[in-house]
Amino acid sequence: MMTCTLDLYTDYLLSSTGPTTATGLSRLLDGALSHDHITRWLSQGTYGPAEVWRQAKPLIRQAEARRPAEEFAVLIVDDSVLEKGHTDANELICTHWDHSQQRYVKGLNFVSLLYQAGELALPIAVELVRKTVPVYQPKTQKTSYQSPFTKNEYLQQMLRVAQQQVAYRYLLADSWYASAENMTLVRALGHHFLFALESSRTVALSEADRAQGRFQSVQSLVFPATQPVRVYLRSVQEAVLVSKQVFINQDGSQGVLYLVSSDTDLDQAQMTTIYQRRWKVEEYHKSLKQNASMAKSPTKTLATQATHFFAAVFAYTKLEVLKLKCGIGHFRLKAQLYTVGLKAMYHQLGRLRA
Repeated sequence: MMTCTLDLYTDYLLSSTGPTTATGLSRLLDGALSHDHITRWLSQGTYGPAEVWRQAKPLIRQAEARRPAEEFAVLIVDDSVLEKGHTDANELICTHWDHSQQRYVKGLNFVSLLYQAGELALPIAVELVRKTVPVYQPKTQKTSYQSPFTKNEYLQQMLRVAQQQVAYRYLLADSWYASAENMTLVRALGHHFLFALESSRTVALSEADRAQGRFQSVQSLVFPATQPVRVYLRSVQEAVLVSKQVFINQDGSQGVLYLVSSDTDLDQAQMTTIYQRRWKVEEYHKSLKQNASMAKSPTKTLATQATHFFAAVFAYTKLEVLKLKCGIGHFRLKAQLYTVGLKAMYHQLGRLRA
């Protein structure tokens, strides 16, 4: 008798273009698996960061063996919120601060650590943010809930585990993760960091200035010949480089991005080129939500929501394997699958009319 497996369910996620339901999978298999059987499988899933690494490990080891000596790997950390405004609230589906949108949204929040080298971009650790700790609010006389760990604490846990798993040169992140604690940990582990930095962050121009408390905002720095400036941050022992990137937004306005790195041998062009690799995590989030059907499940319980989430992460890994094999991107792969489905429906319609 057929049983529901992770491999089967992830194939279903990749082949679907609409809502992914137990009923839909059962119909796709002509009833060989019942709705109840699939629901039980979703309810019994125990997937987490360990399984994410188990799926990624063989692919990373293959990439490491083939990688030219001059190339290096980076890790990229970021979090994202999958909005679920109409789903009943629980410890997973609740209100989270989305720092990319600068607002609170109701949904599922997750933190990912992505390994990127050459054409490969794979999550090696993913944590769901669960709000389980009750906090009484005296002003409103209501109880709210918060996660037992901050996103930065999740990152620090991930980095300590990753230290035993992969070799990498830089950790890349946006300014949300540019804390002194994260910088210090990355250096203690023997790696460099390259983060975006808030313009209001303060720096000292020398160790003497830092010792005497003479700090100035990053936006007040003078950058000679557009090259990075060597400065000192509060609570970070070593000197760092800060660079200024000026760009034009789509609306024609001017934008400024400040970068900070512990690698003081970099020049402006190198800092820019390396940080551009951080965009891979944005592509990962987009593909996860759209191509791997993460956003298309009506699952209602904590267990089924978590299982579906991690299954979508593993479906993304399958797409990454196909990308490397076929030499085309995730969205083009999905479009090809969609076209095959359309052709099958078109020909079936013709047969029905005959």
